Amino acid sequence: MNRRASGQLAEDQALHWLEQQGLVLLTRNYHCRLGEIDLIMQHADCLVFVEVRKRGRSSLASAAASVDARKQQKIILTANHYLSQYPQRATQPCRFDVIAFESDSPTATPLWYKDAFRP
Repeated sequence: MNRRASGQLAEDQALHWLEQQGLVLLTRNYHCRLGEIDLIMQHADCLVFVEVRKRGRSSLASAAASVDARKQQKIILTANHYLSQYPQRATQPCRFDVIAFESDSPTATPLWYKDAFRP
């Protein structure tokens, strides 16, 4: 399986798992010139921007650790762009979550880092 297909599968798994946790999908793969956000979801009254990461066993860094300061900044800027396009959502509380898969297994359980970073 190539990297793109593997990433798509991880996003599918993350979406399904988050929906089981009670989150509702608003937008998938939101992108603008500033970057991309994998999943934008609603959790009660909170808007949740989700980054999905997958790393195989041979990776040096964990999936969650791969969301470094530079990637966080891109996600934050992209989230601000999203909020400017959907001003009705701009007053909602927001958080940034990371869903990490540390295995190549299609049955891997995701690690959910709620409020993983802040602007």
